[in-house]
Amino acid sequence: RGLMPWDGHKAGVGALKRVVEFCSMRAIKYVSFYTFSLENFKRSADEQFFLFDLLAHELEASMPMFIEQKARVRFIGDREKFPDRVKNVCELVESSTRDFSTIYLNFLFCYGGRQEIIDGVKSLAKALQDGRLQVNDIHEDLFSKMLWTQDIPDPELIIRTGGAHRLSNFLLYQAAYSEIDFIDCLWPDITEQHLGEALQRFEQARRNFGK
Repeated sequence: RGLMPWDGHKAGVGALKRVVEFCSMRAIKYVSFYTFSLENFKRSADEQFFLFDLLAHELEASMPMFIEQKARVRFIGDREKFPDRVKNVCELVESSTRDFSTIYLNFLFCYGGRQEIIDGVKSLAKALQDGRLQVNDIHEDLFSKMLWTQDIPDPELIIRTGGAHRLSNFLLYQAAYSEIDFIDCLWPDITEQHLGEALQRFEQARRNFGK
């Protein structure tokens, strides 16, 4: 639309709120948003600066919504890479919503699926090296507990906007049996109708998990 990239990010905040309201009304328990990938650090310094400031501001502004929805908020990603001006707000939001359980909102921030898997492998290797694990002790459930998403269920439905037909390093391990719905509209333009149609397609899908 001839605007600066950060104008799109600002409009995207409204889309996030629409999705939270939609999921809350339908008792969808877990919702995860791909907020900032590790690859996004390749973007310009100006855009990164705006994104981090916008995130910090909107998180603080959204606290009443989180409390009203009784939403537990978590930030999933490489915390060592969280910018300082965002880290404190993330920790405040997490601690303020820790006791809520009506809906779980997960923001994948400084996140990458490959990096998460490598980090999990390193944790397993360290446990083997220390003698806390034997090779035969390793199984899917154990490995899942080594991931950044350790106590979050695997996604049943992944919605990708923008017309792209790829996961872009999003929950690569967890998406093994997810239904993936590609929507042509851009993220800031997503509507309740888009979400409702995606949910309807999901409900009609045959999910047999290889059986």
